Amino acid sequence: MSRAQTAADTGLISPAARDALQTWLDHQRSLQGAAENTITAYQGDVADFLAFMTVHTSQTQGLGALARITITDMRSWMAHTRGPNVGPRSMARKLSAVKAFYRWLAEREGFEPTAVLSARAPKFPKKLPRPLAVDAAKAMIDCVELQSERPWVAARDVAVLTLLWGCGLRISEALSLTGRDAPLAESLRIFGKGGKERVVPVLPAARDAVDAYLRLCPYAQDADAPLFRAIRGGPLSARAIASVMADARMQLGLPATATPHAMRHSFATHLLDAGGDLRAIQELLGHASLSTTQAYTAVDTARLMEVYNRAHPRAG
Repeated sequence: MSRAQTAADTGLISPAARDALQTWLDHQRSLQGAAENTITAYQGDVADFLAFMTVHTSQTQGLGALARITITDMRSWMAHTRGPNVGPRSMARKLSAVKAFYRWLAEREGFEPTAVLSARAPKFPKKLPRPLAVDAAKAMIDCVELQSERPWVAARDVAVLTLLWGCGLRISEALSLTGRDAPLAESLRIFGKGGKERVVPVLPAARDAVDAYLRLCPYAQDADAPLFRAIRGGPLSARAIASVMADARMQLGLPATATPHAMRHSFATHLLDAGGDLRAIQELLGHASLSTTQAYTAVDTARLMEVYNRAHPRAG
């Protein structure tokens, strides 16, 4: 049972507020293309907020009461929510969900949501991507090939990682490919987060790696079947790839940040290092905002400063 359902069952959320929340979630799912994990997080965060406001104001949060929430109420909720298990990043996520719900509700009900929308999220340092060096990325692929005694499984894992590094795919995007995509053409049409479509060039090395896997794979490549298969023939899971990479990075002495997503980060950073255009890299990655891609310039600058501090005659 979800937290939203629990709050509703105990009377902490009014029927009107519960129905409004459900309608908003349906809107996010169908019109905004939000993933189910996102919907679940939204549901829990907003339901917890509504339940708190019921207790805090000593009145059930009907739609009229929701319109009267003040900035003081918002500060009380944030102070209550922050704790040992809720850091600044989680708090910012919860506040973002509440604001999104209120923005939609205020437009629908015709009230002024300034008190909620003006609440400020706590500041937190942004986590920069942790790409692998070129040699480390190559070593990871070589080492992954040695992790399985089944040649087809070894070829499969090499093919997946080569797609992540060579095409900048998310692990979910690589594992969503089907038999219809094989053999790989010179470009792939990928549907990423929120159904955003992009066309990604496929390097010969990636096509060759997938071809090598398909020649060894014991399962028929039906058009609608997953391209990458698990041991028993079902769809390959992201967890399986993460696990084989964990084994390989232990052997290579690489940090815990050497994950499947790090291969995608490495694709972007290595293109940038080679003089790639940031806007073009944004398109290849499928980022909705250039600011997301710009994180890679921070990585590049950080590496440059590290070399500078180590090598400059005045650094010592």
